[in-house]
Amino acid sequence: MGTLVNYATDKGVALLTLNDAPENAFTHEMFKELDAGILEARFDDDVHVLVITGHGDKHFSTGANVNMLREADETFKYYFYLHANETMLRLESTPKLVVAAINGQCVGGGLELALACDIRIARLGPFSFGLPEVSLGSLPGMGGTQRLSGLVGKSVAMELLVESRILSVEEACAIGLAHKAFDTETHEAFLRQVLDYAHELCPPNRAAMAVGLTKLAAQAGGEASLDQGLALERELLQRLSASHDAKEGLLAFTQKRKATFRAR
Repeated sequence: MGTLVNYATDKGVALLTLNDAPENAFTHEMFKELDAGILEARFDDDVHVLVITGHGDKHFSTGANVNMLREADETFKYYFYLHANETMLRLESTPKLVVAAINGQCVGGGLELALACDIRIARLGPFSFGLPEVSLGSLPGMGGTQRLSGLVGKSVAMELLVESRILSVEEACAIGLAHKAFDTETHEAFLRQVLDYAHELCPPNRAAMAVGLTKLAAQAGGEASLDQGLALERELLQRLSASHDAKEGLLAFTQKRKATFRAR
């Protein structure tokens, strides 16, 4: 699809790889390619899970390219961050599960991208998590101040943000920044393990439509009133009830067999 974001599919999974080694730092061109990849996966009926990772074995992403920001004028910076936010919102509003395969350093905008994903899986190693922007006289501009508070709570988020604290993989897992950590010798083995996990969330193993709509309902729970969230939940449940997979799930349960889902 592009030179800065590689796009490939593998048995129901779309793999988007940030490809600007060594740091996989963000530029406007990279975000345009990432945005295009998200849309490609969204429209592909054969894709059920998106996996986002970084190229190489040292960096997921260190965030915005510093040289680009230093040379850009204020108008460009404003629209760069606006587009970055729109791209991350597109990830959240796509009714397909998004997994961040965090293969290395995950700081600044890299962590902000990971926070916009539904599941974060890290590779164990001497890697860092954090939002250090305050130490540079700035603040996170890709949703970090908003998503971090919702994830770890306002008190912990405040400490991490204002102190520019950098966490190890183990510390990130302990507070919920990462859901899982895989101990592998190579980047290739790590990515294979993440893809194996993603495949378990695809048909015939899992009802991908139910996974995607559950994602949308759960996200609404943190953003809407209880009444609004319950109304959305009912509408999504009604939509699922008419699906093949919902009928297959109930039938398989009553017949005491494993369900075979078809994402329809």
